[in-house]
Amino acid sequence: MTAAGTSPTLIESLRGTLIGTAVGDALGLPAEGIGPARIRRLWNGDLRMRLIFGRGMLSDDTEHTFAVAQALAEHPDNAALFQRALANRLRWWFLALPAGVGLATAKACIKLWLGFPPSQSGVFSAGNGPAMRSALIGVFFREDAAKRTEFVRAATRITHTDPKAEAAAQAVAAAAACAASGENRDEFLGSLPSFSSEPEWGLTVELLREHLAASASAADLANALGLGRGVTGYAFHTVPVALFAWLRHPGDFAAALTSALDCGGDTDTVGAIVGGLAGAGLGANAIPAPWKSSIHDFPLSLQKIDGAAKALVERRACPSLFWPARFVRNMVFLLIVLAHGFRRLFPPY
Repeated sequence: MTAAGTSPTLIESLRGTLIGTAVGDALGLPAEGIGPARIRRLWNGDLRMRLIFGRGMLSDDTEHTFAVAQALAEHPDNAALFQRALANRLRWWFLALPAGVGLATAKACIKLWLGFPPSQSGVFSAGNGPAMRSALIGVFFREDAAKRTEFVRAATRITHTDPKAEAAAQAVAAAAACAASGENRDEFLGSLPSFSSEPEWGLTVELLREHLAASASAADLANALGLGRGVTGYAFHTVPVALFAWLRHPGDFAAALTSALDCGGDTDTVGAIVGGLAGAGLGANAIPAPWKSSIHDFPLSLQKIDGAAKALVERRACPSLFWPARFVRNMVFLLIVLAHGFRRLFPPY
């Protein structure tokens, strides 16, 4: 963990963002789609890896972030080439039949396979897919706001064209840059209205500010936004709750992540965003060791994720993944997800 009042080094922030994203994703995955009341009845506040036999696995949130790392390592200076490299990775990721892929992302990947260029493959959707993979871009360009904006836009438009999706993604990237550079969070909070001219965004930001001033919980904000039964995958729902959890618990990775996951709903994506933001400012060493050591997945492992951070700093190629292993892994993962769905048919409800 970095000392109070200091900002982490670039490698610490990159490691924290990548590993934090993975941890938040894996912790949130078993509760995805479950409301907060049932989460309390099922696990009574005991936040730990539990996807299979006390172990955690990774979903598309981490996989997309790793793909961003690979594309950034290849093309850190050219957004168009970065976009093309990321789109190519998403095409092959989709061909391995990942479970739970979002509808907008699935349509965009099909368009990529049909020959649409990455600049024209996106579909009109305000889903949270772009936001879940933007924290790493924010950390990488923590001192270059223009580059950060350009690369987030390039990454967003591969899959989503709704301005709301990009606004949310830009807000996450700016938050990550703020965390990684040690900037004043009040200044970031003051800049939030500028990310979208939508009245809904302005009202949501005002609610976020009011709840921060009142030292309320993330669940209180979710209730005020009409999300008492769980945070949805709509970008203007996911991102404000994630930002609030990060802003509400500075210096405490576990508290920030716990408060966000307690809201229920799209917990893997909310957890991934909060984990990435908290990790950006605190570094990987601030993440509880039991959470890190309990992630077991292949071919994308925590070791390869950590290696991607080092590759980004050293400006060399990130670790690659053996594609046939991804397909086999996804079949295993699908069976595990179906088993969880079957378990949800039984009490406690």
